[in-house]
Amino acid sequence: MTQASDKVRIQRQREAFGHRVREHRLSAGLSQEELAEAAGIHRTYVSSLERGQRNVSLDNIIALACALRVDAAQLLEGI
Repeated sequence: MTQASDKVRIQRQREAFGHRVREHRLSAGLSQEELAEAAGIHRTYVSSLERGQRNVSLDNIIALACALRVDAAQLLEGI
């Protein structure tokens, strides 16, 4: 793969992860602000993460999963 195609693939994976977080957040009946507070992160971080604009750390994946009451693997499955 070329560097350009790698960047596109990675961006799509970030967007897929953000979409998965959003689906779980909405299913849980949480606003971005409520999820952010429960996960100990900033609301604007959740917003940009859901749009695929963040390279999320393992610590934040775990924090989000705990706040959403799902296993972290569920957020990453198929990505």
